Amino acid sequence: MAKPETLRKAQYETLAAFRYALRRFIHFSETAAQAANVTPQQHQALLAIKGFPGRDCVTVGELAERLQLRHHSTVGLINRLVLEKLVARTPSNEDRRQVLIQLTSRGEKTLEKLSALHHEQLKRIGPELSQLLEQLNCTKE
Repeated sequence: MAKPETLRKAQYETLAAFRYALRRFIHFSETAAQAANVTPQQHQALLAIKGFPGRDCVTVGELAERLQLRHHSTVGLINRLVLEKLVARTPSNEDRRQVLIQLTSRGEKTLEKLSALHHEQLKRIGPELSQLLEQLNCTKE
């Protein structure tokens, strides 16, 4: 196994600036979710469901993987989303042992509003993030 490279002060500064920019975005995201009356984790779940490749529903296992949560934690999150009428459970047609999770119209509207806000925020901070990523790639020397 190769020894990790030793970083210079400028690289630490760039890493710190990048981490700070990400944290500002995460803080923005958390605040926006709370203003929409959902938790940040519920927002992440809604986005993971809607953004799943190839379809607009997920299994519990797929959602757990996307959120990096344990199965039982994901089930609890889904239960809370169902109570809030943000998602619905439906049995899979292919495998009746599996349950598919999909957004309700309320979940769609909530996610649409949050995603529009996030898209605008990313347009504002995107150039800064791109510049920092470029610096991280260019400072390897």
